[in-house]
Amino acid sequence: MEPGEHARRRQELRQLVGEDGIVVLPSAPERRRNRDVFHPYRQDSDFLYLTGFGEPDAVAVLAPGRPQGEYLLFCRERDPARETWDGRIIGQDAAVAEYGADDAFPIDDMDEILPGLMEGRAKVYCTMGADADFDHRLIGWVNQLRAQSRAGVRAPMEYVSLEHLLHEMRLIKSRAEIEAMREAARVSVAAHQRLLEVLRPGLREYEVEAELLYDFRRHDGWPAYPTIVGGGANACVLHYIDNRGTLRDGDLVLIDAGAELGAYAADITRTLPVGGRFSAAQRAVYEVVLAAQHEALARVRPGEHWNAPHEAATQVLVQGMVDLGLLAGEVDGLIETGDYRRFFMHRTGHWLGMDVHDVGDYKVDGHWRELEPGMALTVEPGLYVPPGSEGVDERFQGIGVRIEDNVIVTRDGHENLTDAVPKSIEAIEAAMAR
Repeated sequence: MEPGEHARRRQELRQLVGEDGIVVLPSAPERRRNRDVFHPYRQDSDFLYLTGFGEPDAVAVLAPGRPQGEYLLFCRERDPARETWDGRIIGQDAAVAEYGADDAFPIDDMDEILPGLMEGRAKVYCTMGADADFDHRLIGWVNQLRAQSRAGVRAPMEYVSLEHLLHEMRLIKSRAEIEAMREAARVSVAAHQRLLEVLRPGLREYEVEAELLYDFRRHDGWPAYPTIVGGGANACVLHYIDNRGTLRDGDLVLIDAGAELGAYAADITRTLPVGGRFSAAQRAVYEVVLAAQHEALARVRPGEHWNAPHEAATQVLVQGMVDLGLLAGEVDGLIETGDYRRFFMHRTGHWLGMDVHDVGDYKVDGHWRELEPGMALTVEPGLYVPPGSEGVDERFQGIGVRIEDNVIVTRDGHENLTDAVPKSIEAIEAAMAR
């Protein structure tokens, strides 16, 4: 993302905060994996959205109206000895020259400098509750100022949720963000397409996961979330990530995987026949889910409310459950009672962006919010019939199907970023036959 994009976001936030407020936002801490080994570092999405700065041990401050500069970064100092082991540290000079800070200070000087920056501000915009240790320090700085009230020092009197402002900003994607999401989708689509060439009976689920990881990493991406490869009845476990089973001829395999590239996520699910062809029972279940997704996608357009795609998909799925004999009764009554949740227990989608389950309220003032151009979401109906489902034809037991695409709301409808991964039965079987 170009530095100008982050500067534009900070300017928008500055106008929302006003000159009586100050923004204080810490970076994500490093996460220990075990003993002296850490997980690969991933910056906090809100911090990255505003700064583009990818290091831990940093705090961003936005002080509207400050004459010496409104945007400040506290970050690590350069340390040649440490850099010999761990690589380059950005440091204060580069924080200004490369990341657009008006000024930058060593992170160790924060206790001395930050209280003075907050003095005279009425509100502190922060992410209270996200990091207990940082919350404690922030409260301490404010209390330090309050203790000087007799000397005429004015301390902030209000903590305000920064997420309320930032997450509404993040909900509507800019052109640059949409292009980043297209690229993450392109890499993810190619990885799923290649699976059609390598999938075969006898593979272990983790071998399929490894094929996806190879494609993600060779494009400088990472999995946006733990990859799901569920063969046979494992597909009926919604967040199955064990990935140790063996793929058997005659089974389906549900693959839910997407790359994170440039800090933006893709999230694709396809359900494929391990042996290359769907059985009659698998075909029947699959066609219901595909029809439900088609109806849901048709409702992704400006002016529709968030829940409209889910309502459309649910109507088709429940009718399909009745037709297949999974449920008995009137469709509207089954929806009203929620009996269908035995076989379809999740929502039809979620916001998508820097986080795979991205930020933004789904309701506004108690009502489903309307879809607007620039919103990004998934559309992912499913139907899951676990083994042992009471009163269900054995032909359908152990079948789990989910089909998921990523879409951007446009002025006149939507753009499907992931539609190039085959999903009709004919296209899947033809691709696997090749």
